[in-house]
Amino acid sequence: MKLGLLGLGQMGKPMAMNLYKSGAELMVYDVRPDSYPEFAAKGISTASAFADFADCDIVFLSLPDTHIVEKVLLGNDGLLEFLKPGAIVCDLSTIDYMASTRIAEACGNKGIDFMDAPVTGMEARAIDGTLTVICGGKPEIYDRLLPYLQHIGNNILHMGKHGCGQLSKAINNILFDINIAGVAEILPMAVKLGLDPEKIGSVINSGSGRSYASEFFIQRILRNHFADGYPMQHAYKDLICGADLAAQLCTPLPVMHAAMTTYQMALLKGLGDQDKGAMVKVFEELLDVQVRKNAGS
Repeated sequence: MKLGLLGLGQMGKPMAMNLYKSGAELMVYDVRPDSYPEFAAKGISTASAFADFADCDIVFLSLPDTHIVEKVLLGNDGLLEFLKPGAIVCDLSTIDYMASTRIAEACGNKGIDFMDAPVTGMEARAIDGTLTVICGGKPEIYDRLLPYLQHIGNNILHMGKHGCGQLSKAINNILFDINIAGVAEILPMAVKLGLDPEKIGSVINSGSGRSYASEFFIQRILRNHFADGYPMQHAYKDLICGADLAAQLCTPLPVMHAAMTTYQMALLKGLGDQDKGAMVKVFEELLDVQVRKNAGS
């Protein structure tokens, strides 16, 4: 069995290292080959062009967004032009779920099987091989992929037809986005009212108000550290997806739209390259406080 993986970023690199542990032959590719020496040192092949993946049985993608996935697969001289019939493309990226269904159709027209399989979990879980992998596609393709996906995740779910993996991931991300928007709004108010930032953070994270968002971001906000999570400008796509779905289905999502407003204010302030915790800066400025250790109003 010959595997390929395209995209050696924050998540793709550790996932590639874990796929290598499957014992299958592996080839990797990235537009920035900074990591190539590390892979070459392990005897892992590195590609210089999409054509190098022509003999791969399964190709995994770990790419930043919908546009790049579509360009890599469907663009002129894209990956689909070189893959052999019967190969499988497994997209570990997080992209728009409608785009994922279009990509699946385009792959099918070329005799290529497709599985959308976005992952959830931070970089540490990617390194440990304990990600959650959320799959959409044919059950028989899921079964063929499962032995390899088990090297990158310990909770692997088949959610249904093409697109269902991306849709499930978007729903999870929207809830996460709402949680951190709430944290960003409430903490500055608490400090404005005279509460110690570190102590109120401890109350939240040991009480019923805690969430994964609060546990991950509050300590980083207190340390003035905004570079650990996914950049806000990329995370915003999940809220766009939610807004599109709400419009299509005529489904009111008032809490999500309120959170979306907070994201928009942060992006307009130029905070898009920072993680979601940086949304706190919007309300810190409004209230003239800082949510940091040893900081107050």
